[in-house]
Amino acid sequence: MNKPNSPQKSANDISLKLTTVFGRDRFPVDVQAVAREISHQKFADDPIIMIRGADLPGFEGALTPAPPGKKGWGIIYNSSVKSKGRVNFTLAHEFYHYLGHRIDHPQGFQCTSEDMANWNSEYGQLEQEANTFAANLLMPLDDFRSQIDAKSRPNLDEIRACAIRYEASLIATILRWLQYTTKRSMLVVSTEGYIRWARSSRSALKSGLYIKTRSKPPIEMPGRSLAQNRSIISGNTGNVEHENRTWFNEPCQEHVLFSDQYDFTISLLHFDDNTVQLETELEQEDTYDRMINRALGQP
Repeated sequence: MNKPNSPQKSANDISLKLTTVFGRDRFPVDVQAVAREISHQKFADDPIIMIRGADLPGFEGALTPAPPGKKGWGIIYNSSVKSKGRVNFTLAHEFYHYLGHRIDHPQGFQCTSEDMANWNSEYGQLEQEANTFAANLLMPLDDFRSQIDAKSRPNLDEIRACAIRYEASLIATILRWLQYTTKRSMLVVSTEGYIRWARSSRSALKSGLYIKTRSKPPIEMPGRSLAQNRSIISGNTGNVEHENRTWFNEPCQEHVLFSDQYDFTISLLHFDDNTVQLETELEQEDTYDRMINRALGQP
């Protein structure tokens, strides 16, 4: 078998075919139909023969070979997950395991959120590739840019509209937007007053705006952040303009969503433009893309 295409090229090739058949307004992508059709076209002797939900405690999804004596593969997603966007991303993620990884890993894959965040092993890199493919397939940047300009500072309602368009989770959609925006922005996900993880846009990262959570003790949320003061807003969303020393030592705008269903809080931060780009040691590893993709599979 020839070496598989890169995640980006694989997704772009499929996107081109979909645009040719359905036109530019072709969203959301029907991942189940695409996976079945392409696998039968390209790998008729080893296609995807089953896609279904199942009880998968602790797992987001799985790619599994057919039983002994039969050919083909199955994609399984956790049926307890109620978010269509999260399921759709899982399906696309597992589809790339099929396209790019099944030959070297004939036993298949069982994917958890922790697996997708692991960058210290070859297995972690395979998860990154699957995430990259899923993001490119579901949310092509050319279309995303036409929905939200790279120079704009969107609120959560605007990003949610894109999440609905692409049938992707809100967090995955924010992370995708962070990949191309020119603004200094950041996503912070917190639980019970502590930061679970955070991702910065390239401009924010270069100016020193980032929060390192990996291999660190829990970091408490700023006391004056909107995420820590839910009582001052009605409902589960709101926004506020902060002065210095709430988030870093400069003003910012904080948009917040309190997700009672998944028991976490999303803070989307927009900082003022800064023409002075400060290079940091964090960049020397060229870690930006890994940091962005690390949590694309999150709800």
